[in-house]
Amino acid sequence: MKIIKTNSAPEAIGPYSQAANSGNLLFTSGQLGINPKSGVIAEGIEAQVEQAINNIGAILNKEGLTYENVIKTTCFLSDIKNFQVFNEIYGRFFTGKPARSCVEVSALPKGALVEIEVIAEK
Repeated sequence: MKIIKTNSAPEAIGPYSQAANSGNLLFTSGQLGINPKSGVIAEGIEAQVEQAINNIGAILNKEGLTYENVIKTTCFLSDIKNFQVFNEIYGRFFTGKPARSCVEVSALPKGALVEIEVIAEK
């Protein structure tokens, strides 16, 4: 296993890595809508979704991958009522239509509204 780290995505906020590579698979940790430069979480669902996906893009880019390499996403929403807005933004980035799970959870770290993790193939 190889640990992946980039300054273009937020630092891990606990004892874990931004991502790990095993064989030809890349597994990201859940990404929140945190701006990697300021460390501040974006305001509102739209901004958080876009920032979380941009953070994933930065990790993918570090390994020479794109959103097209993503084969599975797991998405967590603090309120399923945000699903339509989330889905519209998500669809602009993940045009290859990877497999996906999307669920509502009672709470996310830092009071986030969304968290997304992916599995990508090299």
